[in-house]
Amino acid sequence: MTDYEMYLRNLSRRFQQKIKTPKFIFILAAIIFVLVTVFSTIFVVDETEQAVITRLGSYKTTLGPGLHYKLPFGLEKKYIVPGAKVVQTEQFGFKTTKSGVVNTYQNNISSESTMLTGDLNIVDVEWIIQYRIVDPVAWLFTVEEKEQTIRDISRSVINTLVGDRAILNIMGSERSNIESLAMTMMNEQFKQLGMGINIIAVKLQNIVPPAGVQSAFEDVNKAIQDMNRFINEGKEKYNAEIPKAKGEAERQIQVADGYAAERVNRAKGDVARFNSVYDEYVKAPSVTRERLYLEAMEEIFNAGKDPVLVDKNLENVIPFKNLGE
Repeated sequence: MTDYEMYLRNLSRRFQQKIKTPKFIFILAAIIFVLVTVFSTIFVVDETEQAVITRLGSYKTTLGPGLHYKLPFGLEKKYIVPGAKVVQTEQFGFKTTKSGVVNTYQNNISSESTMLTGDLNIVDVEWIIQYRIVDPVAWLFTVEEKEQTIRDISRSVINTLVGDRAILNIMGSERSNIESLAMTMMNEQFKQLGMGINIIAVKLQNIVPPAGVQSAFEDVNKAIQDMNRFINEGKEKYNAEIPKAKGEAERQIQVADGYAAERVNRAKGDVARFNSVYDEYVKAPSVTRERLYLEAMEEIFNAGKDPVLVDKNLENVIPFKNLGE
């Protein structure tokens, strides 16, 4: 045996003798106690989390992200809860599963998606809800089966809203209205339960009839699309023709208004002229009568075509005199 091996053996023997002494055991126990105390006292809260601290089973405080400490040996306990900015999602009628780096979807979970509409049709509805935890204490201690409660209330609300509407409305015009009403109704019920969450979105995904009648509904949807297309084409034609017709009508009205104003003004002028002539006639009847006669003769002889004078006293052949050149 070499000197080095003898040295190692002696060193091992002395160490075994020391660890059996009460002093060494006490020091080792003290070290273990300190380590356990440190690890049960100091903890880190992630940026997306918040910690609820209880002391002897009673709520004490809520801590945000960072390095914190608490009383050891179970005197104080911490409960990590997702932060208020973290959006959590529940899926209904389908499920997303991750296989490696690719997400796959399990559809047609009929126990959740199959519903009866207001017009007694069957429809498969897939939807999601998104929510945030706004009161971590209420979230932890108010309801025990949190996820199941959320799913049950969401299914109840969607079933109620779908059951009040016709299937075509659910698949079309009422879709956004259902989402808005569902979010309001769910928040009201969760507030009554005091769950400490707030629904921020309800989104309807696929809304389709059962497989047995899906082809018929596709034909109906195609007919509705054709109807909407024809309506839009009619509106386009209407918008092209009606303004033109309105413009023409407005032009005709303006022409008629101008003609009416002209006739009225002419009539007023004739009346004024007649009144002036009448005033002169009252003052000097013979003179006025002679003047009117001469003015009429002047107008006749100045006409554009040659005048013809006829003697009204002759009863047989009518003589006439051509006054033209």
